[in-house]
Amino acid sequence: MKELIQKAAELLRNSKHTTAFTGAGISVESGIPPFRGEDGLWSKYDPIVLDINYFNANPGHSWEVIKEIFYDFFGAATPNAAHYFLARLEKEGLLSSVITQNIDNLHQEAGSCKVHEYHGSSRNLICTKCGQSYLSSEVQLDQLPVSCIKDGGLLKPDFVFFGEAIPEEAQKASNEEAFQSEVFILIGTTGEIMPASLIPRMAKENGATIIEINPNESNYTPGITDIFLQGKATDICSKLSKYLFT
Repeated sequence: MKELIQKAAELLRNSKHTTAFTGAGISVESGIPPFRGEDGLWSKYDPIVLDINYFNANPGHSWEVIKEIFYDFFGAATPNAAHYFLARLEKEGLLSSVITQNIDNLHQEAGSCKVHEYHGSSRNLICTKCGQSYLSSEVQLDQLPVSCIKDGGLLKPDFVFFGEAIPEEAQKASNEEAFQSEVFILIGTTGEIMPASLIPRMAKENGATIIEINPNESNYTPGITDIFLQGKATDICSKLSKYLFT
Protein backbone atom coordinates (compact mmCIF):
# COMPACT_ATOMS: atom_id res chain seq x y z
CA MET A 1 0.00 0.00 0.00
CA LYS A 2 2.84 2.42 0.81
CA GLU A 3 4.20 2.19 -2.75
CA LEU A 4 0.72 2.76 -4.19
CA ILE A 5 0.22 5.81 -1.97
CA GLN A 6 3.57 7.22 -3.12
CA LYS A 7 2.75 6.55 -6.75
CA ALA A 8 -0.65 8.21 -6.43
CA ALA A 9 0.89 11.22 -4.69
CA GLU A 10 3.43 11.61 -7.51
CA LEU A 11 0.67 11.47 -10.11
CA LEU A 12 -1.26 14.15 -8.25
CA ARG A 13 1.83 16.32 -7.87
CA ASN A 14 2.75 16.14 -11.56
CA SER A 15 -0.70 16.22 -13.18
CA LYS A 16 -1.62 19.36 -15.11
CA HIS A 17 -5.34 18.73 -14.73
CA THR A 18 -6.85 16.63 -11.94
CA THR A 19 -10.52 16.13 -11.12
CA ALA A 20 -12.11 14.45 -8.12
CA PHE A 21 -15.33 12.49 -8.47
CA THR A 22 -17.09 11.73 -5.18
CA GLY A 23 -20.05 9.66 -4.05
CA ALA A 24 -21.89 8.76 -0.87
CA GLY A 25 -18.88 6.94 0.57
CA ILE A 26 -16.92 10.13 1.20
CA SER A 27 -19.66 11.41 3.51
CA VAL A 28 -20.26 8.17 5.43
CA GLU A 29 -17.55 9.14 7.91
CA SER A 30 -19.39 12.41 8.47
CA GLY A 31 -22.37 10.43 9.71
CA ILE A 32 -24.35 10.41 6.47
CA PRO A 33 -25.38 6.88 5.47
CA PRO A 34 -25.50 5.83 1.82
CA PHE A 35 -28.87 5.40 0.15
CA ARG A 36 -28.29 1.83 -0.98
CA GLY A 37 -27.04 -1.27 0.79
CA GLU A 38 -27.95 -3.13 3.96
CA ASP A 39 -27.72 -0.06 6.18
CA GLY A 40 -28.73 2.41 3.48
CA LEU A 41 -31.55 4.91 3.79
CA TRP A 42 -33.74 3.01 1.36
CA SER A 43 -33.79 0.07 3.78
CA LYS A 44 -35.59 2.38 6.23
CA TYR A 45 -37.51 4.75 3.97
CA ASP A 46 -39.56 4.21 0.83
CA PRO A 47 -37.70 5.86 -2.09
CA ILE A 48 -41.07 6.72 -3.65
CA VAL A 49 -40.99 9.95 -1.60
CA LEU A 50 -38.26 11.22 -3.95
CA ASP A 51 -40.14 10.35 -7.14
CA ILE A 52 -41.10 13.65 -8.74
CA ASN A 53 -44.60 12.51 -9.67
CA TYR A 54 -45.27 11.20 -6.16
CA PHE A 55 -43.85 14.41 -4.67
CA ASN A 56 -46.17 16.57 -6.75
CA ALA A 57 -49.18 14.42 -5.88
CA ASN A 58 -48.31 13.88 -2.20
CA PRO A 59 -46.13 16.84 -1.17
CA GLY A 60 -47.08 16.61 2.51
CA HIS A 61 -45.87 13.03 2.95
CA SER A 62 -42.77 13.54 0.82
CA TRP A 63 -41.80 16.65 2.73
CA GLU A 64 -42.13 14.91 6.11
CA VAL A 65 -39.53 12.32 5.06
CA ILE A 66 -37.37 14.86 3.21
CA LYS A 67 -37.21 17.11 6.28
CA GLU A 68 -36.29 14.20 8.55
CA ILE A 69 -33.52 12.89 6.27
CA PHE A 70 -32.00 15.93 4.62
CA TYR A 71 -32.58 18.76 7.08
CA ASP A 72 -32.90 17.29 10.57
CA PHE A 73 -30.40 14.44 10.19
CA PHE A 74 -28.03 15.48 7.37
CA GLY A 75 -28.05 19.07 8.56
CA ALA A 76 -25.96 18.11 11.59
CA ALA A 77 -23.17 16.56 9.51
CA THR A 78 -19.78 18.25 9.18
CA PRO A 79 -16.90 17.73 6.69
CA ASN A 80 -14.30 15.07 7.40
CA ALA A 81 -10.60 14.71 6.55
CA ALA A 82 -11.34 13.54 2.99
CA HIS A 83 -13.39 16.67 2.24
CA TYR A 84 -10.63 18.86 3.69
CA PHE A 85 -8.00 16.99 1.69
CA LEU A 86 -9.74 17.83 -1.60
CA ALA A 87 -10.12 21.47 -0.52
CA ARG A 88 -6.38 21.57 0.24
CA LEU A 89 -5.55 20.05 -3.15
CA GLU A 90 -7.54 22.79 -4.84
CA LYS A 91 -5.91 25.51 -2.72
CA GLU A 92 -2.45 24.20 -3.63
CA GLY A 93 -3.31 24.19 -7.34
CA LEU A 94 -3.35 20.40 -7.57
CA LEU A 95 -7.07 19.96 -8.24
CA SER A 96 -9.20 21.57 -10.93
CA SER A 97 -12.59 20.77 -9.47
CA VAL A 98 -14.79 18.30 -7.62
CA ILE A 99 -17.67 16.55 -9.33
CA THR A 100 -19.93 15.24 -6.59
CA GLN A 101 -22.98 13.06 -6.67
CA ASN A 102 -23.73 14.15 -3.11
CA ILE A 103 -26.23 16.84 -2.20
CA ASP A 104 -24.91 17.54 1.31
CA ASN A 105 -22.80 20.67 0.62
CA LEU A 106 -19.89 19.27 2.68
CA HIS A 107 -17.30 19.96 -0.01
CA GLN A 108 -18.13 23.66 0.07
CA GLU A 109 -18.15 23.69 3.88
CA ALA A 110 -14.65 22.17 3.81
CA GLY A 111 -13.44 25.00 1.57
CA SER A 112 -13.70 23.63 -1.97
CA CYS A 113 -14.60 26.46 -4.33
CA LYS A 114 -15.16 24.74 -7.66
CA VAL A 115 -17.77 22.04 -7.08
CA HIS A 116 -20.02 20.62 -9.77
CA GLU A 117 -23.10 19.25 -8.02
CA TYR A 118 -24.19 16.54 -10.43
CA HIS A 119 -27.41 15.80 -8.56
CA GLY A 120 -28.07 19.31 -7.27
CA SER A 121 -28.04 20.37 -3.62
CA SER A 122 -30.22 20.34 -0.53
CA ARG A 123 -28.83 23.80 0.24
CA ASN A 124 -31.50 25.48 -1.90
CA LEU A 125 -35.25 25.16 -2.32
CA ILE A 126 -36.93 26.12 -5.56
CA CYS A 127 -40.54 27.05 -6.31
CA THR A 128 -42.11 24.57 -8.73
CA LYS A 129 -44.40 27.33 -9.98
CA CYS A 130 -42.29 30.46 -10.51
CA GLY A 131 -38.71 29.16 -10.11
CA GLN A 132 -37.86 31.43 -7.16
CA SER A 133 -34.89 30.06 -5.22
CA TYR A 134 -34.48 30.11 -1.43
CA LEU A 135 -31.71 29.10 0.93
CA SER A 136 -33.05 26.16 2.90
CA SER A 137 -31.48 27.60 6.06
CA GLU A 138 -33.72 30.65 5.73
CA VAL A 139 -36.99 28.75 5.25
CA GLN A 140 -39.13 27.59 8.16
CA LEU A 141 -39.81 23.88 7.87
CA ASP A 142 -42.26 23.63 10.75
CA GLN A 143 -45.31 23.71 8.46
CA LEU A 144 -45.23 21.20 5.61
CA PRO A 145 -45.32 21.20 2.66
CA VAL A 146 -43.39 24.44 2.23
CA SER A 147 -44.83 27.20 0.02
CA CYS A 148 -43.31 30.05 -1.96
CA ILE A 149 -43.72 33.49 -0.41
CA LYS A 150 -44.28 35.09 -3.83
CA ASP A 151 -47.05 32.96 -5.29
CA GLY A 152 -47.81 30.14 -2.88
CA GLY A 153 -46.27 27.53 -5.18
CA LEU A 154 -44.86 24.28 -3.80
CA LEU A 155 -41.20 24.47 -2.77
CA LYS A 156 -38.96 21.54 -3.68
CA PRO A 157 -35.38 20.82 -2.65
CA ASP A 158 -33.14 21.76 -5.56
CA PHE A 159 -31.71 18.28 -6.06
CA VAL A 160 -32.55 15.66 -8.65
CA PHE A 161 -35.59 13.53 -7.88
CA PHE A 162 -36.32 10.22 -9.58
CA GLY A 163 -37.85 11.11 -12.92
CA GLU A 164 -35.91 14.37 -13.30
CA ALA A 165 -33.03 15.19 -15.62
CA ILE A 166 -29.48 15.98 -14.52
CA PRO A 167 -28.94 19.78 -14.35
CA GLU A 168 -27.62 20.86 -17.74
CA GLU A 169 -24.82 23.04 -16.36
CA ALA A 170 -23.49 20.28 -14.08
CA GLN A 171 -23.69 17.73 -16.87
CA LYS A 172 -21.77 19.95 -19.27
CA ALA A 173 -19.09 20.88 -16.73
CA SER A 174 -18.61 17.25 -15.69
CA ASN A 175 -18.20 16.14 -19.29
CA GLU A 176 -15.62 18.87 -19.88
CA GLU A 177 -13.63 17.79 -16.81
CA ALA A 178 -13.70 14.19 -18.01
CA PHE A 179 -12.31 15.23 -21.39
CA GLN A 180 -9.53 17.42 -19.94
CA SER A 181 -8.30 15.42 -16.94
CA GLU A 182 -4.90 13.77 -16.77
CA VAL A 183 -5.77 12.26 -13.38
CA PHE A 184 -9.26 11.39 -12.13
CA ILE A 185 -9.71 10.55 -8.43
CA LEU A 186 -12.71 8.43 -7.46
CA ILE A 187 -13.66 8.59 -3.78
CA GLY A 188 -16.56 6.74 -2.19
CA THR A 189 -18.42 5.92 -5.39
CA THR A 190 -19.23 2.44 -6.64
CA GLY A 191 -20.39 3.19 -10.17
CA GLU A 192 -23.97 2.00 -9.72
CA ILE A 193 -25.82 5.23 -10.44
CA MET A 194 -26.56 6.22 -14.03
CA PRO A 195 -25.78 8.47 -15.77
CA ALA A 196 -23.19 9.70 -13.23
CA SER A 197 -21.27 6.42 -13.49
CA LEU A 198 -20.42 7.23 -17.11
CA ILE A 199 -18.29 10.25 -16.19
CA PRO A 200 -15.21 8.34 -14.89
CA ARG A 201 -15.41 5.97 -17.84
CA MET A 202 -15.45 8.95 -20.15
CA ALA A 203 -12.32 10.28 -18.42
CA LYS A 204 -10.58 6.92 -18.85
CA GLU A 205 -11.49 6.80 -22.54
CA ASN A 206 -9.89 10.21 -22.94
CA GLY A 207 -6.59 9.11 -21.41
CA ALA A 208 -6.97 9.93 -17.71
CA THR A 209 -5.23 7.86 -15.05
CA ILE A 210 -7.85 6.65 -12.57
CA ILE A 211 -7.06 6.64 -8.85
CA GLU A 212 -9.78 4.94 -6.83
CA ILE A 213 -10.25 5.25 -3.06
CA ASN A 214 -12.83 2.83 -1.67
CA PRO A 215 -13.08 0.37 1.22
CA ASN A 216 -14.00 -2.40 -1.22
CA GLU A 217 -13.73 -3.01 -4.95
CA SER A 218 -16.37 -1.26 -7.03
CA ASN A 219 -17.78 -1.55 -10.53
CA TYR A 220 -14.85 0.63 -11.62
CA THR A 221 -12.03 -1.40 -10.07
CA PRO A 222 -11.65 -4.25 -12.57
CA GLY A 223 -12.43 -2.17 -15.64
CA ILE A 224 -10.90 1.32 -15.49
CA THR A 225 -9.01 1.80 -12.19
CA ASP A 226 -5.23 2.18 -12.50
CA ILE A 227 -4.39 2.60 -8.81
CA PHE A 228 -6.75 1.13 -6.21
CA LEU A 229 -6.18 2.53 -2.73
CA GLN A 230 -8.29 0.32 -0.51
CA GLY A 231 -9.44 1.78 2.76
CA LYS A 232 -11.55 4.46 4.39
CA ALA A 233 -11.52 7.79 2.59
CA THR A 234 -10.23 9.68 5.64
CA ASP A 235 -7.37 7.24 6.21
CA ILE A 236 -6.19 7.16 2.60
CA CYS A 237 -6.50 10.92 2.13
CA SER A 238 -4.55 11.54 5.34
CA LYS A 239 -1.74 9.31 4.05
CA LEU A 240 -1.71 11.10 0.71
CA SER A 241 -1.56 14.43 2.54
CA LYS A 242 1.66 13.42 4.30
CA TYR A 243 3.38 12.78 0.98
CA LEU A 244 2.01 15.89 -0.71
CA PHE A 245 2.08 18.56 1.97
CA THR A 246 4.87 17.69 4.44
